[in-house]
Amino acid sequence: MTRTDQLFEAIQTYLDAIYFCDVEKLDAVFHPASTLFDADNGEIFVDPIKSFRADVASRPSPASFNQKRHDEIITIDWLSPLSAVVKLRLHSRTSIFVDHLNFVWDEQKGWQIVAKIWHLEGTCELETIAA
Repeated sequence: MTRTDQLFEAIQTYLDAIYFCDVEKLDAVFHPASTLFDADNGEIFVDPIKSFRADVASRPSPASFNQKRHDEIITIDWLSPLSAVVKLRLHSRTSIFVDHLNFVWDEQKGWQIVAKIWHLEGTCELETIAA
């Protein structure tokens, strides 16, 4: 498997972690020292991964609502063979997020997210999958 294939696998792990609110998947793809950032309210909001992990663990998952998935890879910017920035758009319940995920390659763990900048792009209806 190429590093590119492994990056796509790491991206899917991240998207699954958000969709299922699966903190084990978060742990697999986020570096333990990673930090998340947002500035939607006019000031920089900083969220260490431990705090984000606790938040994800406590919320109802989009999967629990049988939400239809809307995951989109917008761009992948290769900074080097060992680092990339991935821009994604995804729906989580009634929110539409755009994420910039900063990945670096670790020989033992593979691709790890070392930083995330996210933006609440808008809201949407909760679209479910027919049972």
